[in-house]
Amino acid sequence: MNLDEIRKEIDKADDEILRLFLKRMELCIGVARYKKENNLPVFQGDRERQILQRIRSGAPDDMADGACQFFTEIMDISKSLQQKLLTEPRFPDFSRPKTGDIKIACPGTAGSNTEQACIKLFPDADIMFRPEFSDVFEAVEKGEADYGVLPIENSTAGDIRQTYDLLAKYNFYICKRTQVRINHCLAAKKGTQVKTVYSHEQALKQCSAYLDRLDVRLIPYTNTALAAQLVANSGDMTVAAICSEQCAKLYGLEILQRGIADNPDNTTRFICISKTPEAEPDSDIISVCMSLPHTTGSLYRTLMHFALYGLNINKIESAPVPQAKQDIKRETFDVVFYLDFDGNAKNPDVIKLMSVLENEMKYFKFLGNYRHID
Repeated sequence: MNLDEIRKEIDKADDEILRLFLKRMELCIGVARYKKENNLPVFQGDRERQILQRIRSGAPDDMADGACQFFTEIMDISKSLQQKLLTEPRFPDFSRPKTGDIKIACPGTAGSNTEQACIKLFPDADIMFRPEFSDVFEAVEKGEADYGVLPIENSTAGDIRQTYDLLAKYNFYICKRTQVRINHCLAAKKGTQVKTVYSHEQALKQCSAYLDRLDVRLIPYTNTALAAQLVANSGDMTVAAICSEQCAKLYGLEILQRGIADNPDNTTRFICISKTPEAEPDSDIISVCMSLPHTTGSLYRTLMHFALYGLNINKIESAPVPQAKQDIKRETFDVVFYLDFDGNAKNPDVIKLMSVLENEMKYFKFLGNYRHID
């Protein structure tokens, strides 16, 4: 046969596969109805193993793995279809966004980039500053603040792991998100001979190319604004800070060099956290975290759920299990995955998917449904 004839035969085979696939899905709907009437679980591991053993024994050795993978995907699609039919959506109980006099906790001090994010999210709020990221969570936990605002991701240095770890530790929710353009500068007292530079570890990473050219010692500090404050209050004429130009002016520091970030479009995303989940009709981002067992293809099979529900994942991060969740690590996995995907928690299919994930995962946490505010 020539190439055109072979392709025609492939088309015929594809048509036959499609016909049989649709027939199998119809039969799966019948299975789902039977399971619902008899209160049986969707996933039955013994049945899946039996099918794969039969497929493997019936395939040539060089095709056995591929055949098993093919039928595994068919069974995953079948399970997803059954779950859609059998799962009753349980809608979260969302609170209304707070109004009136609002108190916001954020790390650092006046002049910080986080303060700018607070103003974007809550122009008229009362902003209270806390030294550490964990102090912000504590302020919200104790009711001293209505919300907390923290950085979560930078376009140059990546995710802010401390924020993710605290989200896993506390039973809080993301209710808003925004981003701020970061304009780092090197600032110090007039006449300083710079030998040591203080700043947040993320800022040091974001300016690594510039700093590599300087013969200076780098010291990570709690916050860029607090680093500027430290330098301003220090009697040491060899220390400088990486901070915003606004912050340098606020603390009376001389700007030694502007625009020192590796990426001229350096941007940081900030989230707003609350003790109760909040969502508005136009909320279109959902964040979750989950753990996966160490089994072949577990991540792939999990992500396929989103494709089958027509939901787009726009971010996925993996991280070591936070210290607060070491009980997870003693099971069969040692990382958690953080996912952001498009959706609204009032959508029945979204709720069904999260119910499925909650039932299938060893650990699953809904982190919030929110929108990005420019």
